[in-house]
Amino acid sequence: MLDELKRQAAERAVAEVKDGMVVGLGTGSTAAFALEALGERVKAGLRVAGIPTSEATAERAKILGIPLTRFADHAAIDLTIDGADEVERGSLALIKGHGGALLREKIVAAASRRVVIVADETKLVDRLGAKYVPVEIVPFGWETTCRRLEGVGATVTLRRKADGTAYVTDGGNHIAECAFGPIADPTDLARRIKTLVGVIESGLFVGLADEAIVAGAGGVAVLQKAPQPAGGSSV
Repeated sequence: MLDELKRQAAERAVAEVKDGMVVGLGTGSTAAFALEALGERVKAGLRVAGIPTSEATAERAKILGIPLTRFADHAAIDLTIDGADEVERGSLALIKGHGGALLREKIVAAASRRVVIVADETKLVDRLGAKYVPVEIVPFGWETTCRRLEGVGATVTLRRKADGTAYVTDGGNHIAECAFGPIADPTDLARRIKTLVGVIESGLFVGLADEAIVAGAGGVAVLQKAPQPAGGSSV
């Protein structure tokens, strides 16, 4: 059932891709459905160029026949379609990165003219924090970085593979899984995390999503981001 909802949301988002667009290609289970739908449209003649957010997405895109490009050739992305682990109603603030691609996902999102999140209704929350926040950190001195993260209120676990060794991202870094509980101010928390020595990026995506396409039992809903107050920023 959830897979069908994810597929519905993904197909609705891919319908917004226009000929000639540069498209950000997300990572994760829902984004995978979007990749499949985009591949079908490419086979039917749609011309696009994709910038993938992970090596796994790049490999899948090649199999599906989606042409890939680089930031060296395109300064901006027209539309990024990606999933999320949590989507906050109203603000569309997100927790992303449970799939381990948060750094590249944020780089792609920040370079996009429009970011559309696809999700099933279980990902909608009134306040972020039910799930942990992934934080990408430098391998050297990871123990001290984790202690710094504990200092801002997190219960921290280093992500490990099935064999017990530390998980390594596509960028060669580690992931600290940081449980904060309900997050009252995602913008402030994201900034505090980012200032810590050893931290590369957090999975808090604030002010980056323009729209969320959410599929549920009642159909597909399109949620728009509430207007930001003056001086608001994206993190």
